[in-house]
This record gives sequence, C-alpha cells and structure tokens, in this order.
Amino acid sequence: MELHFSIIIPVYNRPQEIDELLQSLTKQTYSKKFEVVVVEDGSENISKEIVEKYSSELNIQYFLKNNTGAGASRNYGMQLATGNYFIIFDSDCIIPSRYLDAIENALTKKYTDAYGGADAAHESFTNIQKAINYSMTSLFTTGGIRGSKKSVDKFQPRSFNLGISKKAFGETKGFSKMKIGEDIDLTFRLWEHNFETQFIEEAFVYHKRRSTFRQFFKQTFAFGNGRPFLNKKYPETAKITYWFPSVFIVGFLLSIVFSIVGIHFFIGFYTAYFVIIFVDALIKNKSFKVAFLSIVTTLIQFSGYGFGFLKGILVK
Repeated sequence: MELHFSIIIPVYNRPQEIDELLQSLTKQTYSKKFEVVVVEDGSENISKEIVEKYSSELNIQYFLKNNTGAGASRNYGMQLATGNYFIIFDSDCIIPSRYLDAIENALTKKYTDAYGGADAAHESFTNIQKAINYSMTSLFTTGGIRGSKKSVDKFQPRSFNLGISKKAFGETKGFSKMKIGEDIDLTFRLWEHNFETQFIEEAFVYHKRRSTFRQFFKQTFAFGNGRPFLNKKYPETAKITYWFPSVFIVGFLLSIVFSIVGIHFFIGFYTAYFVIIFVDALIKNKSFKVAFLSIVTTLIQFSGYGFGFLKGILVK
C-alpha cells in the first residue's frame, strides 16, 4: 500500500509552539507530498496567522472549532484529512528533519496500523525541560519505554507522537471522550480490533512537555489518577508495576521519618538510587545542573503519579 501522510496537530492557546513545530516540518527531507491539518480547539489566543505564514511551504489546512479537548480535536482533524495514514503530534513538539523518512522506511519493512515513537530533549530546551525529559524517558525511572527500543510484544503509543491508519481510525472511531489516558485507551481498543502496534525508535520527536515543576506535577498526577480507571476498564492489562511510584514515594516519606528517629538504613537505599539518577543524567546531558534537577523531577514524577494513582484507587 502506498502511504499518504496527514499530520494532525490540535492546538490550544499555543501559537508560539505551533510556529516552532510547523517550522520544523518545512525542513523535512521527505520527498513525497504530505498534508498538515491544524485544529484550533476553541483557543482565545488563536494561531491562524502563524499557520497562514506557512501556506506557501506546506500543504496545510486550518480549522477553528469549539473547545472539546485534544482527543476530540484529533478525531475532528482525522475526519477532515485526505491521507490514508494519520500522524498525530502535540503542539509542543519539534520534528527532526528525517522523521517522515523514518516512518515510511519502518512501515515499508513492517507495516502496522498504528505506531508510536520516542521523545528526546532538544538543545534549545531549558534545563528543567531537559530534566523532565530525562525523568520521563530514563531506564531508571520509566523503564525507558518512552525513550528507547524495548523488547516487548506490544507497544502502547502516546498521543504526542502517534500514527494510525485511516482504516484503524474508521473501525475504532479514534479517541474516546476521556481527558487523561485517552491514548492508552485507544491502544487497547486497537488491540481489541486486532490491529497491531509497533515502536519506531528512529521516529523520535523533541517534546517540550511542561515547563515548570508545578505543571509537571499536575500532569503526572493526572496520569496516575487515570490509570486505575483504565485498569478497571481493561483488567487484563493491569500490572503490579503501576503500583511502583506509589510504593516508592510512600516508602521515601517513611524512610525520612525513620531517619529522624535514628534509623538510617532505609534512607540509604533512596540515597543510592538518587546517586544513580544523578550520574546517569550527568552522562546523558553533560550538565551538573540538569543532573541535579533530574533528581527533583524524578521525585515530582513519582509523587505526582503515585499520589494520583492512590487517589484513583481510593476516591471513587
């Protein structure tokens, strides 16, 4: 099957981000035509002028609609797109120049009706953004499932960097009305319809994520809070590893209490773990500041997800 790509980008009050993303798309080395569909999700600070700036360089469409959330906006864009394979990006991504070449090469070698890619930190990112990227992609924090090749039979694509065929979209109806975890929910429904997914390591994007500690905590809290609902909806996908952040952060707090009363044994384990995080982040980023901040963002990530997960379990 010949691939015709349509890139779907929902945007909400982020014209500066969409400007950087579209600029990166103009630098694609891909020689074939591709379409870009920008869906403005009821923004007050709209991106229309930014999009029009690229109309001579990109085959681009712009649609302004009422605010319904990112999932519904992605569906809206896919319904209006003309391609037979949809590529979905978050507006806070920058796309490497060989991204589309990597996708076509991978799908030509092994076609699947959906795929996901990794994310990386661009050199222009702030130190906090680089630290957040480390925490979200490291082998020592998330098992590396967002940043490198993983030996698993099935991969759960994430919506910041996701591809889905027109056929699969038609049968699954795309994203559900869920506000958090809608990409994981879509993956499970793809599997229920016997569609295969894959991880394409070469198809990475530079993902800015949240730029402050507070925003990062809120995001990870929402991720954790949504997981028990997914476990209940798809019980066969539930794993004991989803409890790890909750156990980690509760154990960390208890170790501090024990240390205050003179029992330092447990805090030693956490100290060793944070030393490993510091050294690994230092090697990867070559920055002492980013390495230190990676300890902070790892604590925030585990705290947000862990407490969010516990709330999702305890508060119905």
